[in-house]
Amino acid sequence: MLHYAVVFFLIALVAALFGFGGIAAGAVEIAKVLFFIFIVLAVVTFVFNLIKSKP
Repeated sequence: MLHYAVVFFLIALVAALFGFGGIAAGAVEIAKVLFFIFIVLAVVTFVFNLIKSKP
């Protein structure tokens, strides 16, 4: 999921470079959403692994 966030961010950079502001803004919003979903899932997985590994 982090890969897709980076891809959308790169699309936004290229679109902004060529002057497509609307496309760049949309790609940035998608990248933000994917990044925050990745962070939440990573934290949840980390917490579950900590709870599961207790003796």
